[in-house]
Amino acid sequence: MKALITGASSGIGLDMAKYLATMKCELILVARDKEKLEKIQESLPTKVTIIVADLSNEQKVKELYVLTKNEKIDILINNAGFGVFGYFTETDINKELEMIDTNIRAVHLLTKFFVKDMEKNNFGYILNVASSAAFQPGPLMATYYATKSYVYQLTEALYYEQKKKNTNVHISVLCPGPVDTNFNNVAGVKFGVKPLKSSYVAKYAIDKMFKNKMLIIPGFTMKCAKFFGRFVSDKFMLRLAYRIQKKKIN
Repeated sequence: MKALITGASSGIGLDMAKYLATMKCELILVARDKEKLEKIQESLPTKVTIIVADLSNEQKVKELYVLTKNEKIDILINNAGFGVFGYFTETDINKELEMIDTNIRAVHLLTKFFVKDMEKNNFGYILNVASSAAFQPGPLMATYYATKSYVYQLTEALYYEQKKKNTNVHISVLCPGPVDTNFNNVAGVKFGVKPLKSSYVAKYAIDKMFKNKMLIIPGFTMKCAKFFGRFVSDKFMLRLAYRIQKKKIN
């Protein structure tokens, strides 16, 4: 099989690439850092194609699809994304718009393009990486939480559409809690709870994807949080989210 992974130069994306490589899966890895991609290409025991692209640029996203649409992609993993921390009135609007373009627009476009191709071939897997942030609003990371909610709800709707069409196209959304990656450095925060290992999350997600799991939540803590969240008020969840975010301040 052949997989295309965005945000593949570090963190969950890199660990997913490593795990799929052990399955002899051919890889197309996408990220902005050419040097990192080249090192990964040399280190993995499978055929690896690298593409350097900034997915906050809509034109680059479309060019990525043009470059890969004839590659017969079996697995699309939309992993590229980042967060911005701070009060909504104080965060940089340009950085937020870049985040929206990366976290939402790029995911939307690539999912749209490839799901059509997979439908024609009646086979494929799409794994969109969201976050446990998708389940609630997030004061101090308001825009980031909103972008992940978009990915979560879009993906689950597509899962059901494919099910009703009775296709062999399988759609999954990954919603981890804190993971030990470079995310917190980019967002300018530190985690308030112990993060999961990126390698564990990557393997767990891929295994569940191949089992056609719609919603993938690694870790017992986040599963419990998702379950009990339905029994409390929105205002309680807002207070809880704010307290958690405040603990992330360096």
